[in-house]
Amino acid sequence: MENKLANPAPLGLMGFGMTTVLLNIHNAGFFPIGSMILAMGIFYGGMAQIFAGLLEFKKGNTFGVTAFTSYGLFWITLVFLLVFPKIGWTAAPPPAFMGWYLFMWGLFTFFMWIGTFGKNRNLQFVFLSLFILFWLLAIGDWTDSKIIKTIAGWEGIICGFSAIYLAMAEVINEAHGKTVLPIGERK
Repeated sequence: MENKLANPAPLGLMGFGMTTVLLNIHNAGFFPIGSMILAMGIFYGGMAQIFAGLLEFKKGNTFGVTAFTSYGLFWITLVFLLVFPKIGWTAAPPPAFMGWYLFMWGLFTFFMWIGTFGKNRNLQFVFLSLFILFWLLAIGDWTDSKIIKTIAGWEGIICGFSAIYLAMAEVINEAHGKTVLPIGERK
C-alpha cells in the first residue's frame, strides 16, 4: 500500500517568506515593529515552519527538517529578544551582541546554502539571499549604519518574495501536474 505524503515545504516557505517580507518592510524604514510582525514571527514564521520541519522529518528530508525547524525557532527567539525587554523580563541585548546573533544565523545559512547545491535554482537563491541578509543585518548592528540597515531591508524583501514564489510554484506546479511557474529545476 502506497503512503503518499503531501509536500510540507510550501507551508514552511510561506511562513518564512511572508514573515521575512513584513519584518524587512520595517527594516527598510516603512513602519515600526508592532503586534502584526511579532504575531507573524511567533505563529507563521515560527510555529508553521516548525510544523513543516516535523513533517519533513516524516518524509526523511534532513535538509528540510533542519532548515524549517531552525528558522522557525529563529523567529520565535527573535520575537522574544524584542519582547522580553519591553515587558521587563530581561535587558535588551546590546547592538553588538545582536550583531553576533545575526552573524551566527548567517553562518548557519551559509552552510545551508551549500546544502542547496544540486537542488533547484530558486531554493539556492532563497538561501544565498538569506545568508546575505543576515550578514547585512549583523554589519548594520555592529556599525549602527542606517544605510546598511535600509539596504538589508530591501534585500530582505527580495529574499522573502523569492521564498513566497517558490512556495506558490510548488503548490501550483503540483496542482497542475506540470511546470507553470519555473523554479530552475536541476536536470
